[in-house]
Amino acid sequence: MPSLPIADPSDVSRPSSTADGREHLLNWTSEQLGAWLSEQGHKPFRGRQIWNWIFQKRATDFDSMTDLPAALRTALDSQFVIFRGSIAKEEISPDGTEKLLVRLADGGEIECVLLMDGIRRSICVSSQVGCAMGCVFCASGLDGVDRNLTHGEILEQMLRLQARLPDDERLSHIVMMGMGEPLANLDRVLPALDWARSQDGLGISPRRITISTVGLPPAIDRLAKQGVPYNLAVSLHAPTDELRTQLVPVNRKIGVRPVMDAADRYFESSGRRLTFEYVLLGGINDSVRCAEQLSRLMRGRPVLLNVIPYNPVAGLPYKTPTSKQTRIFRETLEKAGVNVHFRQRKGSEINAACGQLRRNRQTESA
Repeated sequence: MPSLPIADPSDVSRPSSTADGREHLLNWTSEQLGAWLSEQGHKPFRGRQIWNWIFQKRATDFDSMTDLPAALRTALDSQFVIFRGSIAKEEISPDGTEKLLVRLADGGEIECVLLMDGIRRSICVSSQVGCAMGCVFCASGLDGVDRNLTHGEILEQMLRLQARLPDDERLSHIVMMGMGEPLANLDRVLPALDWARSQDGLGISPRRITISTVGLPPAIDRLAKQGVPYNLAVSLHAPTDELRTQLVPVNRKIGVRPVMDAADRYFESSGRRLTFEYVLLGGINDSVRCAEQLSRLMRGRPVLLNVIPYNPVAGLPYKTPTSKQTRIFRETLEKAGVNVHFRQRKGSEINAACGQLRRNRQTESA
């Protein structure tokens, strides 16, 4: 069972509580729960039973944990909650994509998505309320960043999405590609992913877990030192510093070359093939010249270039490229020998682009 560090020194002994004083159990470590059980006069193995009910049996309350003594279930219910947030809105696309808007205990809202693709059951999870990276075409960062999520709030998204599957289905892939920059919140993201990959948790192979980033070299290097071979997806969006800084303002302090160098170091450390994400914006980064520059940047690297036609966001001036320009862009890359995949757009009917559901909800209530 994973030993999960608490991110904030101020809450090492007791993670933050709900309005009624109960603790968010998903923020607790196995050691903390074990200590609490001992204080209550219960055997340590009860902790493993509790986690098993939550992660494998999908329990959302303590009363359903029928192999626990009634007195323990009562004590747990008085001390803890399993889900601390609530579902503010949910939408389901005809293609099976499901998107949840989760309202946190402090009123903040985040998004998470369940995607169906053949036998794959993939989820996209948020790491922050909002985002500070400032990508100009993304709805998540329009209002900046409010705060980091706790690792319990990250886990809660995973469990809520898992609960939407039939009992005979399980999650197969996790992508940290929702709201926020995961590498800006590694102290919480990594403990959550420890549970995701643990056999006592969700049991998902690290090779099926992807962390997406705009490219923060020191954090990429820190991730490499963890020694866990997660997939790394770098959101590039432009082949040159000039264009990337226009689209991803934080690039002004970083630069394309340092991002590529850090990605190379991650590959050397993990052995995992790198993925570069490229949101294709009509008339901006979809030219033949951009494709040629991008080809030169990818050359000699064992990478997959994942091109994503833009999902329009109300209020933003960016548009999806034409099918003709998309075809020319793709042919240019393939002719240069780039290993490229064009992602099928999913959930466009339900505001599935990152941050759209929250943004549209704010607009409706304004």
